[in-house]
Amino acid sequence: MDEARIGFGEDAHRLAEGRPLVLGGVPLPEPPRGAVAHSDGDALLHAVTDALLSAWALGDIGAHFPDSDPAHAGADSAVLLRRALGVALDHAGDLRPRQVSAVVTLDRPKLGPHRDAIAASLAALLELPLDRVGITFKTSEGLAPDHVQARAVVLWG
Repeated sequence: MDEARIGFGEDAHRLAEGRPLVLGGVPLPEPPRGAVAHSDGDALLHAVTDALLSAWALGDIGAHFPDSDPAHAGADSAVLLRRALGVALDHAGDLRPRQVSAVVTLDRPKLGPHRDAIAASLAALLELPLDRVGITFKTSEGLAPDHVQARAVVLWG
């Protein structure tokens, strides 16, 4: 059995007026715009889900939960992440997720005030202590104001 594995994931969604904005399983209050997606559009959880799966060469979120399947319409991304984690754990032997590091790019709203809630949610979903969840927030500096993007790395050990 391998001693460690690393998985990487990335996701992005276009933003539109009147849509909810959920990041890391946390609904953000009164967003100016939210993600356009088949599911709830949680780009952070989608990136983490891809990272969990990619560590074991198990494809990506779209392969496991295709947007062509009406059963996933409006799906809670936390539920999808937990299901993908179960699939990955079936291949992991004694290895478990040990750390997650993620970057979210979004111009508005500012995410700093929500950092603790997002980190706590992600820690709970992955059953990690808070000091093993690193989240960085960036803006696009106006280059891509109409989207949200997330990238994540998960270390298994």
